Amino acid sequence: MKRPFGALVAAAVVAMFVSGCAVGPNYKRPAVATPQNYRGETAAAAQSSFGDEKWAEVFQDPQLQKLIQTALTQNYDVRIAAARIAQAQAQLTIARGGQYPGAAGLASSNRTRSAASKFFGPFTATTTELGLGLQWDLDFWGKYRRATEAARDQLLASDWAQKEVTSTLVANLASAYFTVREQDLELQISKQTLSSDQDSLKLTQLLVDHGRTSLLDVRQAEQLVYSASGSISTIQKQTSEQENLISTLIGQNPGDVVRGLDLTAQPHAPELPAGLPSSLLERRPDIRQAEAQLMAANAQIGVAKAAYFPAIALTANGGVQSIDLSKLFTGPAGTWSFAGQLTQPLFAGGTLKGNVRLTQAEEQQAALVYQQTIQQAFRQVSDALVAYTQDQDFRKQQDSLTKSAQDASRLSDLRYRGGAASYLEVLDANTRYYAAELTLAQAELNEMLDYVELYRALGGGWQQ
Repeated sequence: MKRPFGALVAAAVVAMFVSGCAVGPNYKRPAVATPQNYRGETAAAAQSSFGDEKWAEVFQDPQLQKLIQTALTQNYDVRIAAARIAQAQAQLTIARGGQYPGAAGLASSNRTRSAASKFFGPFTATTTELGLGLQWDLDFWGKYRRATEAARDQLLASDWAQKEVTSTLVANLASAYFTVREQDLELQISKQTLSSDQDSLKLTQLLVDHGRTSLLDVRQAEQLVYSASGSISTIQKQTSEQENLISTLIGQNPGDVVRGLDLTAQPHAPELPAGLPSSLLERRPDIRQAEAQLMAANAQIGVAKAAYFPAIALTANGGVQSIDLSKLFTGPAGTWSFAGQLTQPLFAGGTLKGNVRLTQAEEQQAALVYQQTIQQAFRQVSDALVAYTQDQDFRKQQDSLTKSAQDASRLSDLRYRGGAASYLEVLDANTRYYAAELTLAQAELNEMLDYVELYRALGGGWQQ
């Protein structure tokens, strides 16, 4: 029994040395044209990037932080992504198992009885057998190592996919929260406007009663009241829908959302460092995921090419067998066997060649997806930088416009009360002021949404 198992060990050592080379191409990152800086960046390119910051440092509203923390635990997309990681880990274990020999134990007992014959009486025999079997498919050509490499890369892709889900979730939740706070601001503006319009309507009715104005002014004042009242209903409906969205994102049934800081009080710097464009390739989860999938596709080419070469399998069995249980472990009861098998594909109807071509085409597709993902990432960062800068300028101009509209509304009301202007002038001024306030609130929201989008585009949001 020592000789065959010794030969098996020797063969295993030889196989380990021989299997140092694996067929198929080794992965090399494709060349990517990386710009020196982002279009729309106002400051000089810096080493640090806004995308490197943790989400708790970017979104400092305590209530928003609580929502994000809850979402990272309960959101279904995050939990599904975690389940996919577990699946990829299991696939890696399965693929890695092909590199090692398999062992199986055997225990059997067979009792046989023969009937009596003319010359012999009935005969009963019991055969007992204990054994151990080993089988090893030698990985001379790297088939199993390439398959393990592909599975490891798929696990890496799943991990980056989960980070991408986390980044998107944080961005979507922050955007929904800021939208709710903007709608709260619109609701406050509408209620204040409604109260002011109701006071104007009472004054107009009083003037009509004293014969100082016409019923037309009353009807015009009523239009302002009805318009503001209708806007309140619309805003409340939209707010409920956003709250339902937030509840879903945090993995809960629709319900109220606790508010924190006002929209205008949300901290955000006027200028944000984008960092070096080359660092985006290492930070953005979708880019890393696409590269991991490219690496896996590259490894699959080696798996397909290895099928051209001979498959070598070693088997060994050893144990004891006896018809007498008391003599089962004596020397004569020992049994062993050792075998090697080589299988060389000769003709497969083009299957092997087609499989290689398939894996090569999949690798080319994955390379194009990787390069496309990088290009789209650069565009998204540039768009976000331009939008953040331009929307800040627009918000500043809108703030000045709103102040002018407010003063015009005040002056027209004084002129109307003094009899120097018609109510049509008041109606026009108040309408312009109300619209300017709503536009300013929307401008505040757009600036915060650009802030969120820039953070996401730079690869932020998944860092804990």
